[in-house]
Amino acid sequence: MSIYELKPKFQALLRPLTAALARAGVTANQVTIAAAVVSVALGLFVAVSVPERWPFLLIPLWMFLRMAFNAIDGLLAREFGQKSRLGAYLNELTDVISDAALYLPFALVPPFSPLWTGFVIVLAVISEFAGVLGPVAGASRRYDGPMGKSDRAFVFGALGLWIGLADDLPDWVAYVMPLLAAALVWTIVNRVRNGLREGT
Repeated sequence: MSIYELKPKFQALLRPLTAALARAGVTANQVTIAAAVVSVALGLFVAVSVPERWPFLLIPLWMFLRMAFNAIDGLLAREFGQKSRLGAYLNELTDVISDAALYLPFALVPPFSPLWTGFVIVLAVISEFAGVLGPVAGASRRYDGPMGKSDRAFVFGALGLWIGLADDLPDWVAYVMPLLAAALVWTIVNRVRNGLREGT
């Protein structure tokens, strides 16, 4: 089970806005690049603002808006004839770059470990790579959970909200990153296993 499974309902809500953007001449690739630029800029801003905590409150807000951007660029590509090979590359590459930029500031906040946070970033990249490899194995692009992109957005958004509102985090919160790493390993295994099953 993954939050990603709620995406069709989310897209349905965004369809009127997407149609308006298409009429205005906005392209899927423009939306994809805009989301990546904002993600990287926000991640850098939050990182350089540490030890200030309030900038972390921007992360849950942006995580939600970024999901909307991702849904809109997909709708523009599929439903308004904007699919392209460049768009396929941009969609995958900007996602992992954006994730890394948004997760990185958490390495600077006690009690999180920079090593474990870095490990989570690496595993997140590998999990998306495992999903992209689905078509290479004769399967579809895999989005299996339990820790897909939408699930990670929820977790890091919640952590950002907590950091922004709390004076200090309890020591046990340090275990969140190892747990995320374990969930990402599980996700990678699920994507490979289910891709192999689908491709046979």
